[in-house]
Amino acid sequence: MTSKERIVAAIRGREVDRLPWCPFFTYWWDEQPEARQKAGQPAFYREIGADALLRGPTTAFTATDLLGMAEVPLGASYNLKDDMGEATISRRADGGHKYVSWETPVGRLEVTLTYSPQGKTWFVSEHPLRKKDDYRTLQWLVEHMRILPYYSEVHAQIDELGDEGLVAPLVSPFLKSPFQSLLEHFVGTEKLCYDLFDFPEIVEETVAVMGGKAREAVRLSAQSRAEAFISWEDSSTTNLSPEMFRKYVAPEIDAWGRILHSEGKMLIHHACGHLKALLPIIAGEQIDAVESVSPPPTGDIEIWDAQALLADRVGLIGGIEPVKLQTYQGKRFEAYIREILEKTAGRHFILANSDSCPPAVTEENFRTVSRLVREQPAR
Repeated sequence: MTSKERIVAAIRGREVDRLPWCPFFTYWWDEQPEARQKAGQPAFYREIGADALLRGPTTAFTATDLLGMAEVPLGASYNLKDDMGEATISRRADGGHKYVSWETPVGRLEVTLTYSPQGKTWFVSEHPLRKKDDYRTLQWLVEHMRILPYYSEVHAQIDELGDEGLVAPLVSPFLKSPFQSLLEHFVGTEKLCYDLFDFPEIVEETVAVMGGKAREAVRLSAQSRAEAFISWEDSSTTNLSPEMFRKYVAPEIDAWGRILHSEGKMLIHHACGHLKALLPIIAGEQIDAVESVSPPPTGDIEIWDAQALLADRVGLIGGIEPVKLQTYQGKRFEAYIREILEKTAGRHFILANSDSCPPAVTEENFRTVSRLVREQPAR
């Protein structure tokens, strides 16, 4: 089988010639030498003998930048534009901070992004929605944001990768479902919980408006040549309850899945946090795989326990805990990988490091996994 055939077969629960091994290079890749980065991830997958699953490398559409992230690594690949019509998007920088504001006929929003030298990443340090009226401003912005088809970049990546792997573009203009985006990007966990008690109607109205715009992007994406798509949900009970997930997140993901499935496409749900209490809900979603399932300490469930809940219907991608990927070496690391291989079922499973990849991970560990999956008998 080619790597692409192997990945697709595993996601769909079909027989594979061997277990797919699709490492996730987020954060690790940013610290690699310039020559390696210039050669690209597909070349490195090939070099270490792994199967290339390119998760969210770009989008199949352009969208107005309502996240304020067009110029930082998290958003730089996602074709976010300062294209707003009646509104004005302004950007300024001050040392380790970036400020992005949106001036509209109904109000003004501003987000503050702060750089973490230790984490080498930008994060939202002050959310744009700070009072009740700000939800109306966000609704106006969402209703007026422009989403247009943009297939050339995705198609070029598909052509470059060929049969060596699968390209899964990002499917949402908010990077994730509307409620999860409110929680992470626009409002913040604590305030959103208070707002749901203080004025639930306007919060739910905003989720609905964002959902309509997200589905517009999903429909455009489904017309591209990409065969699979991903959403950076970051699902975890560390920042939302199972009831919130059931009420606000799962229905939107289901809507996306129905759109994509009607065109024969697959949907991958990135869920890198504490999932034990969410998996019974995820099991019923209109998705094809849940990705970055993380064992403790990053997550709260082992991959084989997750398989017991999901593997009959939903594919699983993950299983290698990122801290252990970095800290275990030699025989200790090899024994850890062998345990995973022995305890996991053969179908509906792709082995990967979960969540992200610490910069200190060694190339030797990647190569060790490549060797071990080839030694494993097909199941």
